[in-house]
Amino acid sequence: MLGFFFRHYDPWVDRYIVFDDGSTDSSPEILRRHPKVELRPFPRVSPESFPLSQLHFINEAWKESRGAADWVIVVDIDEHLQARAGQNRSYLRDCASQGVTWIPAVGYQMLSEDFPREDELLARTLTIGAPSVFQSKLSLFDPNAIVETHFTMGRHEAKPVGELRLPARDELMLLHYKYLGFERCFDRLQTLGARRSALDIQNGWSNHRAWDRAELEDVLKSMRARSVDVYRGSESTAAATGRWWRPEGRAKPSWLDWTRRKLSGG
Repeated sequence: MLGFFFRHYDPWVDRYIVFDDGSTDSSPEILRRHPKVELRPFPRVSPESFPLSQLHFINEAWKESRGAADWVIVVDIDEHLQARAGQNRSYLRDCASQGVTWIPAVGYQMLSEDFPREDELLARTLTIGAPSVFQSKLSLFDPNAIVETHFTMGRHEAKPVGELRLPARDELMLLHYKYLGFERCFDRLQTLGARRSALDIQNGWSNHRAWDRAELEDVLKSMRARSVDVYRGSESTAAATGRWWRPEGRAKPSWLDWTRRKLSGG
C-alpha cells in the first residue's frame, strides 16, 4: 500500500514521520528510500495491547509538530484524505485563510473486487465506497491551535481542546482502502487477528480481525448495497450520525455507543 499512499500524499505533504511496529516485509527499506520520510519504531507503551499503545501514541506524537508545521495529518497507510473539490493543497490554503483549525473527514469504506494496478492514484481510479460512520474521523488539524485531541480508541471520535474552528461545510473525505480484493483482505485479517492479545480479546478491541470468511462476505455484501461514487452528490451522502463533530451528529447515539452495546449483547 505504500506506493498508493505516497502517490496520493506527495503532492501536498512536506514531511512524513512513519512509525513501524516490526514489519518483516520490505516496508522499512521502501520507507528509508523515500526522501521525505523519517522512520521510527512504534512505541509500545502498553506491551500487553497494541490498541492501548496506539491510543496513547495518536494523542501525543503529533505535538512535536507545533511551531514546525501548518497542518498535521494523522492517518494509517490505507487512509487517503481527499477534498471533494479535488485539490488538497488549495483546499487547505482556503481553510487556513478562513481561520479553520480542525477538519474532520466524512468516512467511506472503499471497495474493489480486485487489487489495483501499482501505478494507480486510488482517489481517482477507485471511487466507489460505502458511507461509514466508523471511518468519519479527525485526521487533519492545526497543531498550533489544538492543545489536546482526546482521540477515542481507534481514532473513531475525538474531543479536541484548543482554538476550535470547523469549516462551514464538510468537504474533506477519508477514503479507507482496506477492502481491495477479498482473498488479500481476508489473509490480512487472519494475520493481524493472530496478533491480538488476551487483553484485546477480553475488551472486544479489534474484533473485526476475528471475522471468518462468511462474516467478511456478509460485511462486504452490506457495504456494496450502500456504496456510492464518492464524488457524486453532496457531502451529506454519509449518515448524519457520523458527524460527531456537528451538533446534529452529537444529538444522536454515536457509532461507539452502538458498538459498545453490541459488544455487551445489547
